[in-house]
Amino acid sequence: MKWWSRCLQGAMTICLGGSVGACTPPSAVSPSTGEADVVAARETMVRIKIENRGVKDPEVLAAMRAVPRHLFVPEAVRSDGYADHPLAIGDGQTISQPYIVALMTELLEVGPGSKVLEIGTGSGYQAAVLAQMGVEVYSIEVRDALCVSARDRLASLGFGTVTVRCGNGYGGWPEESPFDGIVVTAAPEQIPEPLLQQLAVGGHMVIPVGPFYQDLKVVTRTPDGGFEERSVIPVRFVDFVPPKAPDTTRD
Repeated sequence: MKWWSRCLQGAMTICLGGSVGACTPPSAVSPSTGEADVVAARETMVRIKIENRGVKDPEVLAAMRAVPRHLFVPEAVRSDGYADHPLAIGDGQTISQPYIVALMTELLEVGPGSKVLEIGTGSGYQAAVLAQMGVEVYSIEVRDALCVSARDRLASLGFGTVTVRCGNGYGGWPEESPFDGIVVTAAPEQIPEPLLQQLAVGGHMVIPVGPFYQDLKVVTRTPDGGFEERSVIPVRFVDFVPPKAPDTTRD
């Protein structure tokens, strides 16, 4: 079915992050799609679904144009690799819609040489976007299968500034702290205290918070060691997996 046919049928997509987008060309990717068409698909994604919705940071936009999102999802859903909605990646998890990835990256306010902690590696896409910007990324994934596949994928695609650890991310990565930014891609009911303490002064943590109805929050560490918090938009992320005792975090 052509994309415009679905539009005529009134199709709408409710996206992760609480947004509702009208039907636009899905920029389908298939095994026969040429590289030029893939690049055009990413350009359409960035221009229509990211730039037009207010993301302005040029480094973020350049990274979103460069990272091949379709290679971070299973082949079964690769044809929707540049559609602006979440996609299943296995083990009950999803890759976030591109707009949310871009927004969270912009809210971190990081750039080349920054060090960022990511909780919830998933497919590795968010980490790849940050690495494309010259950021050193330390990422933790609690699900072993996703952890191993993301680590292999990032290495094979040349994102060598990402280090992936398998284990629960509640306690963060203290031996590598402090971090210029922390991005969390699963929602706890309350912000984990260990993550707050690993945030550098002036750094930002971007995190969804709430049991079901969640807010995307930005937490900034102030010079006096305190924290300022603001809500950005309503979102819906998977739940943050609570820690088990003892933690089995491993490299």
